[in-house]
Amino acid sequence: MEPSSSWGLWSLAPLVITLLLAFATRSAVIAMLTGTFVGTLMLGGVPGAGLNQLFQASLGNADFIWIVLIVVLIGILFEGFKRAGVMAGLAARAAAGHSGAPARRRAELTTWGLGFLIVDDYFSPLMTGAVMRPVTDQAGVPREKLAFLLDATTASVCILVPFTAWGAYLASLIAAQTGAAGSVEEGLSIFIQAIPYNFYPMLIILFAGLIAAGVLPDFGPMRSAERRAAETGHLVRPGAEPLVDESVDGDAPGDGPAPSLLLELLLPVAVVVSIFVWSLVSLGSVKIVEAFMAGCAVLITVLIGRRRLGSASEVAGLVTRGAESVMPALIIVALAYALNEVAHQLGVGEAIIGLFNTGLSVDWLVPLTFVITAAIGFSTGTSWGSFALMMPVALPVALNFSAGEPGALVFQTVAAIAGGGIFGDHASPVSDTTVLASLGAGSDHMDHVITQLPYALVMAALTLGIYLLI
Repeated sequence: MEPSSSWGLWSLAPLVITLLLAFATRSAVIAMLTGTFVGTLMLGGVPGAGLNQLFQASLGNADFIWIVLIVVLIGILFEGFKRAGVMAGLAARAAAGHSGAPARRRAELTTWGLGFLIVDDYFSPLMTGAVMRPVTDQAGVPREKLAFLLDATTASVCILVPFTAWGAYLASLIAAQTGAAGSVEEGLSIFIQAIPYNFYPMLIILFAGLIAAGVLPDFGPMRSAERRAAETGHLVRPGAEPLVDESVDGDAPGDGPAPSLLLELLLPVAVVVSIFVWSLVSLGSVKIVEAFMAGCAVLITVLIGRRRLGSASEVAGLVTRGAESVMPALIIVALAYALNEVAHQLGVGEAIIGLFNTGLSVDWLVPLTFVITAAIGFSTGTSWGSFALMMPVALPVALNFSAGEPGALVFQTVAAIAGGGIFGDHASPVSDTTVLASLGAGSDHMDHVITQLPYALVMAALTLGIYLLI
């Protein structure tokens, strides 16, 4: 199947079908599989064979294998924590002497605050979720709320920190549009000066903090989830399908010494975080897979030393159960990659860009740039892809209005592209980081999307209003 640009806005049909089915059935798997199948028919694929070809094209690459490794390793790590019984111990310690609203606020604010310490859109929701889930469960926080707090402080934090892979990537895109004399250093300078105008990530982070602190009340589906948790004690909606199968194995340490939070929780987490920080500082890139591999190796060694694992078959069993526990998440991730490939081959991004009127007035450039980038990001589930599509479209127009000189309009346009992509990354059900937030929280994926979407839309509308006023 070859990419096609002849469908125009009809190229959005697979995503629209996916969304409608997802909201109607609350089954992300069935909805995404149906949308993917429709996409293969639109691309001219033979039923069945076309789906097979699409899966090979979208899943047979290093990026997908990399994310599968991350998800499986976090499953193994969490299974080791369960084997040690430290998650129950952590929850009991967090609950000791505390109950009610203060405990909830502390748990939610701690989750929100950890998002600033781990500046990586994959690492942050997985590690923070694994550590905080037993604490928020003990405090009575619904899993949908935990997923929102994880999601709101992942990509949104990354885009505001210039000296990361995100900053380098956007700097390279900017440099490519600033003329032959442009350089990545100049692009990074423009990106840094654009940060004060990047309102969406700042607003969603602030909003999540105010929600966590109880300053702002929950509304919409999230309020219903909060009411359910308060009245019934159900942290997950009855009938939901959390992306972590917590029925696999138990949380009891079994025979052996009492759980050690220092050796069986803090030590493996410290190893993972240390490799994360070291690789970021020394190598300029985060070695996430290697960090989780080391964490798993340390934890398994400790479990053997403390006689919780006594044979090779028991170690193999722990690894297998860990992989099994994240299988629902892997299926969602795979279908998200397939839907993204469908969107690419149908030319979704190009179709939305086709609505961009190059004859628009200077007053409408920044608001429309934000809206179009947000639409592309939501439709494709990729912020980086949205940046790559919109930077060569909108930035030259801003430079033309500015007589080729970087100024406020150029900075605002770059910020609108960055913020619009972050909205898509944050809100789209086919975004990999949205899936990872569901996984980290142990939430049903569509429950996370449905409860989070009103919050994201309100902050996006507020961002658009600011762009219209400045």
